[in-house]
Amino acid sequence: MGIDEAQQSLLSESRDHPHLHEKSDLQRRRPRRGSASETEINIQEQNDVQNPSQNQCIAAKLQAEFYFKPVFLWLVAYLGGGTLCFFLTRYQIQGIKTNGFLDSLYFCVVTMTTVGYGDLVPNSPLSKFLACIYVFTGMALVGLILSKAADYIVEKQEMLLVRAMSKGGKVSSEELSKELGSNKSKYKFVLAASTFFVLMVVGTMFLYFIEKLDFVDALYCVCSTVTTLGYGDKSFSTTFGRTFAVFWILSSTICLAQSFAYLAELYTEDRQRSLVKMVLTRKLSRMDLEAADLDGDRAVSAAEFVVYKLKEMEKISQEDISVVMEIFRKLDCDKSGTLTEADLRNSESS
Repeated sequence: MGIDEAQQSLLSESRDHPHLHEKSDLQRRRPRRGSASETEINIQEQNDVQNPSQNQCIAAKLQAEFYFKPVFLWLVAYLGGGTLCFFLTRYQIQGIKTNGFLDSLYFCVVTMTTVGYGDLVPNSPLSKFLACIYVFTGMALVGLILSKAADYIVEKQEMLLVRAMSKGGKVSSEELSKELGSNKSKYKFVLAASTFFVLMVVGTMFLYFIEKLDFVDALYCVCSTVTTLGYGDKSFSTTFGRTFAVFWILSSTICLAQSFAYLAELYTEDRQRSLVKMVLTRKLSRMDLEAADLDGDRAVSAAEFVVYKLKEMEKISQEDISVVMEIFRKLDCDKSGTLTEADLRNSESS
């Protein structure tokens, strides 16, 4: 096979015809009774082909909502159950109290996030036993809850960013979608860090103006809270303050944890890009040709070269190749080294 033919067989489908395949799949669909007319469906199909970035945004939104809903239900169930338990045992909890229900919810959030100010503490065997249960279950659930909630928030912000910049007309929505896809970790980190900074400022100002702490103590309380140190010498002690704290503590711990997670992800992706750049720019040696010659015919085809480079870039492993080749051998019933419709029919019948 010539070089042009090899390149065409490897690249043409993904580069030139993705929308044609999508369109042919869509054309095979038929409108049901009582549904939209064929003309409306054809218009929708054309819009789907012309606006792939919009479709990607919608798909990302649906996926984010799909993951967020069960996580939100788990959070509500955890906080609801914990609030009820601590409300029933509120007389066995000592400390600075404001409102029975609010104090129970506040204590549940402080326990779940492992902040543990110490302004409310269990004072009986039963309340201590409940606190032990909820601190361990909270630690088990907090990673899942916080990460999924943060992903949902970031996905929403990314979609808003795409829409806002698209309306500006300076950059096409397709280019924006491609940019967000290639720099997703960077945008996630920037958004999470920016939100965390805003929450830090809001928390400090609230403690300064509402809880009447001086500026240093307010900042000190915010830092000890978001890092879950919870020294306890400074905390929320008013009814309005604890109402604010229920939402603020959850939000701030979400953003701090996810900022570090996205920073680590960004670092990992940067290393991966550096590896890919090194693999693609370095000169080939005779040893490289020998390693890329998978069939041992002393010639490296385009397909063998692609597989070898993907292995070098750590996109695939030898185990992945072995699994795929085993599937190919099973499908290749006539052992010709190629797959035909007859092979597929024979594999289905066997």
